[in-house]
Amino acid sequence: MIRVLVVDDEPLIAQAHRSYVERVPGFVVHGVVHSGQATLRAVTEAHAAGESIDLVLLDIGLPDASGLDVASALGGLRPSPDIIAVTSARDLDVVRTAVARGIVLYLLKPFTFAAFRDKLERYVEYRAALPAGESAASQYDIDRAMAALRTSDDRAASAKGFASQTLGLVSACVRDTDTPLTAAEVAASVGVSRVTAWRYLEKLADDGLLTRETEYGRAGRPQVRYRRS
Repeated sequence: MIRVLVVDDEPLIAQAHRSYVERVPGFVVHGVVHSGQATLRAVTEAHAAGESIDLVLLDIGLPDASGLDVASALGGLRPSPDIIAVTSARDLDVVRTAVARGIVLYLLKPFTFAAFRDKLERYVEYRAALPAGESAASQYDIDRAMAALRTSDDRAASAKGFASQTLGLVSACVRDTDTPLTAAEVAASVGVSRVTAWRYLEKLADDGLLTRETEYGRAGRPQVRYRRS
């Protein structure tokens, strides 16, 4: 099993990522933390206990340190865990620095479960391509491992019939408010039809990113509202 540490400063998002990991075969969650210091402490303590963490799902915007600096510090440990950045940071300088500091994959928020699973499956292929227990890899092994990381599948990033940009807008609309929203309210905010908003909200709810709340007690049919999971 691949042991995973989930790092995100938002507890609700961190728990959502934890539930995603638990849905992918071959992975187990070692723990969930919300800061840079807690990340380094968790990895160090796991190593000391003989329970090395294999993979860190690392948010870049942490409250006490940049995730990029945390990545550098993790790279100095032996053994050092692999890192997948799970972040909304799109700045090219951040992306370049992430690559330079050993982050193997980069996943932009918001995303579907399919996109998340795709990244973890590619990480498995990457690990499998490198020979275990050997001090050196052949050129073929290295090329195969790098190819596993670089291959993309647009179908995973955006499910059939759903535009990734609209999916992101709908997700952000609900995520940025503490009040559960109806499809009509999301439609008015995003600028799409109520039916379109409902389709995307249902998709996000099915993927576990949103929670449905049924509102009773008013005239007419019950009303469904959506909030962050």
